[in-house]
Amino acid sequence: MYQQLVDKENKIAVIGLGYVGLPIALAFAKKTSVIGFDINAERVEMMKQGVDPSKELESAAFEGCDIEFTANIEDLKKANFFVVAVPTPIDASRTPNLKPLLGASNTVGQVLKKGDYVVFESTVYPGCTEEDCLPILEELSGLKLGEDFKIGYSPERINPGDKERTIEKIVKVVAGSDAESLEEIAKVYELIIDAGVHRATTIKVAEAAKVIENTQRDLNIALMNELSIIFDKMDINTMDVLKAAGTKWNFLKFYPGLVGGHCIGVDPYYLTFKAQKLGYNPQVILSGRRINDNMSTHVATKLVQLLLQEGKVLNTANILVMGVTFKENVSDIRNSKVADVVSALKDFSVNVDVIDPHAASDEVEQEYGFSLIDKPNKKYEAVIVAVAHDEYKELGADYFKSISNGQPILVDLKNLYSSELTKDFIVWGL
Repeated sequence: MYQQLVDKENKIAVIGLGYVGLPIALAFAKKTSVIGFDINAERVEMMKQGVDPSKELESAAFEGCDIEFTANIEDLKKANFFVVAVPTPIDASRTPNLKPLLGASNTVGQVLKKGDYVVFESTVYPGCTEEDCLPILEELSGLKLGEDFKIGYSPERINPGDKERTIEKIVKVVAGSDAESLEEIAKVYELIIDAGVHRATTIKVAEAAKVIENTQRDLNIALMNELSIIFDKMDINTMDVLKAAGTKWNFLKFYPGLVGGHCIGVDPYYLTFKAQKLGYNPQVILSGRRINDNMSTHVATKLVQLLLQEGKVLNTANILVMGVTFKENVSDIRNSKVADVVSALKDFSVNVDVIDPHAASDEVEQEYGFSLIDKPNKKYEAVIVAVAHDEYKELGADYFKSISNGQPILVDLKNLYSSELTKDFIVWGL
């Protein structure tokens, strides 16, 4: 398979062209012949014009690429090596939503041929590739794993907004259904991964490795969040504590904050779902999830307390929230915990305006039920800086005073501003 791909006798198809799929497709397209498939025809048309709908890649990333973008399943029949990179979200009850993944498996199953390879990149619980996806491939194709085709798993490690740790600079974990497939899949990914490839012993090992990467971060941030709640009650500055503790060589530098996005706040639920299916109720992981999921309410409640202490009337108070994306310098609003802060504040009957130079107002309204304003348009009793966009880092005291009503209350969730800048403010942060 590897040599046929290099010689462009065979083609790679990438299924799902979002934050993960498009960078992979374009990277492969500089070395091989690629079919980029997405069910969203409007997005496909944008990519045909060299535009990334996710606003992560510049038009130059499309240059020199041997790639055909399509929303037509018939075009996939020309491919022999399939990479599935669709989202794996959770639903309202925090249960894994496998609909996109199973739908993609259905698509591939309809075009699968003898000798083909299928590699899944979507984050899942251990066992999902072989127990949930493989049966669909076999049933729809009429083929048998091992005898007719091979499967593998290589979890995505894309970091949206990170211009330094790009796809080729991050070690890639790969796994295959047998020794031959492992080696072939590893060689294919080595075409584009300069940092190297780690060959996992089994598909389940690779699935588990991915899901615990973000679970570990989630738990470490949960500890910092719990510490920030405790220290707030003690009137101790959490960041000062972490700075002091960080002078020890083995103290891990994590920080409190809102845990959103489509990875850290989602992936642990895939692991706990599988564990509960097997009769084990995870305690540490779910405890950390509860802490992190409740931080939005904690932030909103604290601000309301500050407003009341200053004698403000809640139903006439105006609050400005700066930033709604799940992290800095990206347009991705999926699972944004800032939206939960806005919702919690509105439950207290305060008036909330939200700005964000990277987010699209129509997408925010469709996802969360409120729109963005272009710029601050009134005097605010409080300002929450929720996301560390570059545009916010250089703002000074004069700016915040100019949009504030009376003595400014500044909630600096990202600790962007120095004590010198905020000496005339009522300042609170995690």
